[in-house]
Amino acid sequence: MARKPRLQTAAPVVTKAALYLRVSTGRQAESDLSIPDQQRQLAAYCATKGWTVDQEFVEPGNTTTDDKRPQFQTMIDAALSKPPPFSVILVHSFSRFFRDQFQFEFYARKLARNGVRIISITQELGDDPMSLMMRQIMNLFDEYQSRENAKHTLRAMKENARQGFWNGARPPVGYKIVGAEQRGTKIKTKLEIDPVQADKVRRIYRLALMGDENTGPMGVKAIASYLNERGITTRNGGRWGVSSVYYVLTAPTYVGEHHFNKRVAKTGEFKDEDEHVVLAVPPIVTREQFDAVQRLMIQRRPTTAQSQAYCGPTLLGGIIFCGQCGGAMTLRTGRGNGGQYRYYTCCTRARTGESGCKGVTMRQDAADAAVVHHLENRLLEPKRLAAMMENIIDRRDAFVQRRSKHIADLRKRATETDAKLQRLYQAIEDGLTDPRDKSLKSRIFELKEIRDGLEGEATRAAAAVERMGTSLTPALLKQFAKATR
Repeated sequence: MARKPRLQTAAPVVTKAALYLRVSTGRQAESDLSIPDQQRQLAAYCATKGWTVDQEFVEPGNTTTDDKRPQFQTMIDAALSKPPPFSVILVHSFSRFFRDQFQFEFYARKLARNGVRIISITQELGDDPMSLMMRQIMNLFDEYQSRENAKHTLRAMKENARQGFWNGARPPVGYKIVGAEQRGTKIKTKLEIDPVQADKVRRIYRLALMGDENTGPMGVKAIASYLNERGITTRNGGRWGVSSVYYVLTAPTYVGEHHFNKRVAKTGEFKDEDEHVVLAVPPIVTREQFDAVQRLMIQRRPTTAQSQAYCGPTLLGGIIFCGQCGGAMTLRTGRGNGGQYRYYTCCTRARTGESGCKGVTMRQDAADAAVVHHLENRLLEPKRLAAMMENIIDRRDAFVQRRSKHIADLRKRATETDAKLQRLYQAIEDGLTDPRDKSLKSRIFELKEIRDGLEGEATRAAAAVERMGTSLTPALLKQFAKATR
């Protein structure tokens, strides 16, 4: 009698799970409280279900309102591979995965087509239509709650700024964050001028307004090159770029008015000015300096008509206007008697005819010669030059006095900082301070950096004064007038 073949039982299928652990802020991640607790609960849930933990994806301090999360994208890439290494993504709650209902459903359906489910240990739902609807309702509520939290957080931060406190972002160049007062367990902070970095800001404004030696006012790119060529670094020891110099020259923070809530966090778009909150901070430059720099930068813009006219080959382009209508006199050409002629013509008349304006047309060479003759014989007249010389000498002497006072102040602060260093060294030698203390090392490093920065700035400022050369004299001014003529 033949034996019946034995029925072979299939090996049990082991469900593999990926754990997704996330907290909203970097502060929560640093406290190391939420992520270990999530990991413990998710691992215990897998043990009760008999599942195997295949991978763990930890996302410290990232929001779930978008998918710009490195670990999240790594997990999604793994889950969409063929075949996926796990069939379940396990989260503490659906809000850990996404707080945007549309995005949640987009990824949930994409994963489901590849055989991967999203399961919450605190919101267990099935696969039936009722469970699907419940999950969508939960996601909508999570999205609403996230938006409400963001609204209340922004409102609190705006009020904090109105009261003159800093909201925790990195301070602008030239400032540092200091503790102002304690309210409960929180320490309110404010901005204070950083002496070394503030001197760099003031130098940038001086270069923009006056330049260095005989350069004249300098543009953003020229200032960045000037600083980098002389080894004047950013606060991180890096090189200056065009964007960083442009920010220093245009931010109203440096006249004491820092604008909070100026941009949309996600898109970077500018908000309306009525949504800004102006935070009062210590000014580094004067309002007159700031406004003068803004006027110069507007003139330098390549898109403005003035800058295009000034850079053109026409002598009076952009500065000659019609005496009848006030419109610009533009260059026109014509031919006659075998030659070509160039004229300044009222743009209104050229465009609309005499009905628009009856302004005159002038030959370019005659108009240019008249202006040059006036400049030569009136502007460079000896009496006027003498008055100019007195004014320039007075302004130069006043500038040298201000710079000398500034240099003395820098050297005084460098000496005071060095004295603090010496007292710290003495305390270490006397055994009053533990040299292995980390805070002591960082304080010594900070004081050295401040001292060296002040000494370097004083040396550069003194060299700039010395490079100004010989004082102006009548003979030098007469020589200048002759060369200009």
